This record gives sequence, structure tokens and C-alpha cells, in this order.
Amino acid sequence: MAASVRIYFLGGLGEIGRNCMVLEQDNKLLLIDCGLMFPDADMHGIDLVLPDFTFLIENKDRIVGCVATHGHEDHVGGLQFLLRELEFPIYGSAVTLGLARNRIEEAGLLKNTSLVTVRDGERVNIGPFDVEFLPVTHSVPHAHAIIVHTPQGVIVHSGDFKLDLTPVDNRRTDLARLGELASTVGIRLLMCDSTNAEEHGHAPSEKSVGAVLRQLFYEHRDRRIITASFASHIHRVQQVIEAALDHGRKVCLMGRSMQKNIALAIDLKLIDVPASAFVDVEHVHDYAPEDICIISTGSQGEPMSALSLLSRGESRWFKVGEDDTIILSSHAIPGNEGNVNRVIDGLMRSGAKVVHSGIADVHATGHAQADELKTYHSILRPEWFVPVHGEFRHMRAHAELAVVMGADKDKVLQATDGDVLELSDDGLAFVDKVPASYLFVDGIVGDVGQGVLRDRRVLAEEGVVVIVATVDAANHKVITGPEVITRGWVYAPEADSLLDEAEAHIEKQLVKALDDGINDIDGLERVVRKAAGKFVSDRTKRRPMIVPVVMTT
Repeated sequence: MAASVRIYFLGGLGEIGRNCMVLEQDNKLLLIDCGLMFPDADMHGIDLVLPDFTFLIENKDRIVGCVATHGHEDHVGGLQFLLRELEFPIYGSAVTLGLARNRIEEAGLLKNTSLVTVRDGERVNIGPFDVEFLPVTHSVPHAHAIIVHTPQGVIVHSGDFKLDLTPVDNRRTDLARLGELASTVGIRLLMCDSTNAEEHGHAPSEKSVGAVLRQLFYEHRDRRIITASFASHIHRVQQVIEAALDHGRKVCLMGRSMQKNIALAIDLKLIDVPASAFVDVEHVHDYAPEDICIISTGSQGEPMSALSLLSRGESRWFKVGEDDTIILSSHAIPGNEGNVNRVIDGLMRSGAKVVHSGIADVHATGHAQADELKTYHSILRPEWFVPVHGEFRHMRAHAELAVVMGADKDKVLQATDGDVLELSDDGLAFVDKVPASYLFVDGIVGDVGQGVLRDRRVLAEEGVVVIVATVDAANHKVITGPEVITRGWVYAPEADSLLDEAEAHIEKQLVKALDDGINDIDGLERVVRKAAGKFVSDRTKRRPMIVPVVMTT
């Protein structure tokens, strides 16, 4: 009887981001990715959302390492926060570790880890785990699928991937090795990227975007061109640079992450560009519009990004106008659509022409679409399948697709964050739950908690009403107040009569409470809160935050 293997899902199953899972074998734990998620619009003031680290912290002595599938923030962005609590080595490609290292170094946490570079196809023992790193094509160079050879058979984690037959670097997803494993030892369990499971057909090749970019550079040859993409999308930036150089333009990199990532790519020889091709942003005005191309961060409308500042006319370097063409070579992450649209609107108000994925093929996804997933399933033919990486609807679509491709419906399990699966001689089954709630990062403050977030939502949506009063509890008298101070409930200068009425109502209830023998601060504040809440709700049908402040003499 072979030893069982457990899989813990800490994030990424039901949302785009926070990708994080753990394998358990022989009482040791192997982490696969540790990413972050960008906040939704209703997460007021929140900067980042992380996986719940409770399980990892409670079992820190059992962790033997982390394997990183690729360098995107939703897969490695959480490491700098986890390393504040734990120490463990990280395994990945040189590009993946280079991108992760930037953030870890900024946090001063390199001493808490060792970065172990692996090659394509390399097989590494990490504690009791026999791990193989399989090359896959994605929107960041040198991504990997993770193959784990376990006592329960081969487990495949697809990583983020697509089946691009003409990738920019000619590094294709290694279907041959996957087919070899499937035909020889068999795939016991597949966990596969579900992001584009609802999208029919095949994802376009990254090279097709390069052709569109070159055409746009030709069409706008007399204008200054500003492009924006993910700073980690090195192949996209490479194609922009090549198009710029083909048209005799100098290249200016705007945004710290863009500058650091391209420096990394040049250092790793992923991009071959002479240093003379680049100019510093402070020298942009030295060049005619047709002689310069600016590559900027901010494709997701991040408020303080270089492109967002340009859209608001707040950039310290230059302003955009009628001589500018902006190419947004990206697609909005779900939840970021509003921010991206505001940036586009601001740029167009300035007179610039904006080209985005809605009107031109300036972006190609890095995730396999339905027909590619069908090919993947037909090659691997796993005994058990668990869709991962996506919103619930994406994973549901992927589960249904697997059944269409011949999978046994009873052997397709749709897990969610917090689920624990066990792979044993008897098969795959749900066996437990672990904490997997959202961990909110607000500036330098750690987890602010659901309570704080709930208060912020109320403040943003309904406003706040503060009632201040001083009482003489011994003589059952209200000395001063109650005074109603409001922000975001009603516009005070135009609601004097309503505020006067509220104060009179609250005073009446406060006096009654004193006459009834309630003389402690907590009790009186409860009375004020209830009276104010009922009045506000009855008169305005709203529920602002009520903050009573009662003082005694």
C-alpha cells in the first residue's frame, strides 16, 4: 500500500490571483507558487490581497521549499510577505527567480531564502519530493509546468500555459514529454489552468501581435508612440523595441518595474539590444515625435503608474497631446476594467489617439483556450482531474470540457480555496478544510481584517453620523448636545432642519434613559446609537455608520 499524498489549496480557485497550493508527502510540505491578487473596487484602501498563511505558519517546520511556475505577481508576488514569517528555498527558472528576487530584495528578505535556479527538463529532489520542471509557453519567458513523481503516481500541475506553435523565443510547451509520461507511467492527477476555458478556439500566437505592432508603427510613423504593457511581458516589450528600432526610433522605458525587468532580460540575454538604443526619460524632449518610442507601465490603470499620471496630466516628465499615439498592448484583468477605461478616457481628452485590444489585435493571451485545453487533455488522459486557476465559472467550464474529452465524470473534482484533497490507493477525495480567507494588505499595515473593510464599505456607501453629548448622570440631565456631526450622510448646510429634528429626537431618548436609571457610558451610548439609527433609517432610508460619544460630568 503506497503512502498517500495530500493537496492543500490556499488560493487561486475561485478568483484571478492568489495562486497558492501545497503538496504533502511523508509529513513534508512543498509549496507551489505564492501569489497575490489586486483588490476589487469595493476593497476600499486595500493595496493587495494575499492567501491566508495560517496553515503554512502553523506547519513551518515541515516546509521543504517552494517551486515557482513563473514570475507573474499572481504566482510569486506573495513570497515577499510569506518570507517575513518563514524561511525556505525557492526553485524556478532564472527569469522566474529574477522577477521574484526584485520584490524580495526590496523587502530586505533575501537572507530568509535561497534561490535555486533550475533548467528546462531538470528533475530535482526537494525533501521527499521528486520534481520535474517542464517548459511551457506563457506570457512571461521560461515558465514551467510542475511534474511531481509521487508514491501515488505522477501529479501534473500545468502552470499557466498556452500551445503557441510560433513563440517569440521558440520555446514551446513540451507536449512530447507529457505524452511520454502519459503513455508510459500514466498521469494519476492533473491540475490545469482554467483561465480561458470558456473561450473557444486557439489563443493567437504572440508573434501575431508583433506584426500588428509593426503595422501600427508604420501607420503612425509621424507621431510619438507610447506603448503600455505588463512589465513582466518581456517578449511583448521585445517586439515593441524591435518595431521601434526598425523605424529608427530611440526607446525610453518609463516606470521602475519596466526598467528593472528589461535590465534583467538584457542581463539574461533574452533581449539583445544595444545600450545606445535607450534614452532616459528626462531627455524625451530632445527628440522629435517620430524619433522616440516610450514603453510605459500602467496597462492596468494603476493610479500611480506612469501611464495613469500621463492620463491625468500629472507626469513630471511630459504631457501627451495631439501628436501622440498610445498603444495599450494588454487586456484588463477582471476587476480593473474601470481603471483602464478611465486612463483611456483621460488620454483621449488630452487629444491623443489610443489603440487598445478592443479595436486592434495588440494583445494575445498567455492562457490556453478551449481547443488547446482539449488537445492537452487528449495527450495526458489523466485518471483524476482538478481544474485550477480561475474564477468558479472558468473551472466549471474546464470540468465540463474534461468530461467531453472522455474523463470519468466521477473523477473530475471541482475544488475551492481551503479544500484539502488526498490521493491514495482508493483514489482522490475531499478530506479536510484549512483557512483560506483573504489577507488584506493596506500600506505598511498587515491584515486589516474583514471588520475594517466592512466599516470602510459603510463609510464609502452610506457615510458617518457622529453624535456628541455630555450628561449629568447623577441629576438625570443633558448638559450639552446632543450635537449631530455628519459626513457623507446629508449635506449639512442644506439639512439644518433635519439635523435639528435628529438632535431633538436623540435628546428625548437620552433623557428618558437617564430617568430610567441608565447612567453608565456604554448603556447611554447604546441608547444614542439606537435612537440615531432608527431616525436616520426612517427619514432617509439609509444606514450610515453611527458613532455615539457620550461624556459624563
